[in-house]
Amino acid sequence: MQQHIIESTHAKPFINPAEEIRRRIDFLKSYVKRAGAKGLVLGISGGQDSTLAGKLCQLAMEELREETSTEYTFYAIRLPYGEQQDEADAKRALEFIRPDQTFFVNVKPAVDASVKAFEQATGLELGDFHKGNTKARERMKVQYDVAATFGALVVGTDHAAEYVTGFYTKHGDGAADVTPLTGLNKRQGKALLQELGAPESLIYKVPTADLEDDKPGLPDEVALGMTYNQLDDYLEGKDIDPAIAERIETIYKRSRHKHHMPASLYDEWWQ
Repeated sequence: MQQHIIESTHAKPFINPAEEIRRRIDFLKSYVKRAGAKGLVLGISGGQDSTLAGKLCQLAMEELREETSTEYTFYAIRLPYGEQQDEADAKRALEFIRPDQTFFVNVKPAVDASVKAFEQATGLELGDFHKGNTKARERMKVQYDVAATFGALVVGTDHAAEYVTGFYTKHGDGAADVTPLTGLNKRQGKALLQELGAPESLIYKVPTADLEDDKPGLPDEVALGMTYNQLDDYLEGKDIDPAIAERIETIYKRSRHKHHMPASLYDEWWQ
């Protein structure tokens, strides 16, 4: 099972950070040109994943402009729900990325309106966890609105550790046109940020989805019941605590529906 999961995530036990940066920038450039797009769009939270993906996007668009004399643009979007408690980190991320354009959209009015409409229609209260998914989907809707307006592609931040745990919202942050971090685990993402000269406060920031109102800033590792180091070790083919390995494999099986959308009668993976 461990080998199957490693292969499905395209994870590698060792990487060369400089080579990975080059490969991923070249991939973004090639994909944008082949798609006939004019740029890339990404929501910036101030966390490791969006900071890394954002920097790769910006460098790719800068190179494309220089190589083709054509206007390619990276659009960074801040998408807080009201006031974000780690807003300072988001600002530092933007300063590091230096995006071509930055938009700020507060998703709180749209999310609250959606929750209210649900409750009026059903007579039920939408749970905080599900409201968190609504936040993620509203943020992705905004990114696709921007992408459609400017003829750009939406970038996702899915990576190996996130893929294996399904730690993302279906049709929310799991929806995107292109994912430049695929195959990287968490510690490898940190290595790329170090190579790019990112501030240490962003590289070593505690990862959190921060979607639930009643659990603000809940660390991913608490929600997952394991550390990213344990998960990274597993993805690198190392022997780990059997109980943690079993948990990883259980979560992977439980979240497989996120890897195959939408399901049909003729799919074999679920049988």
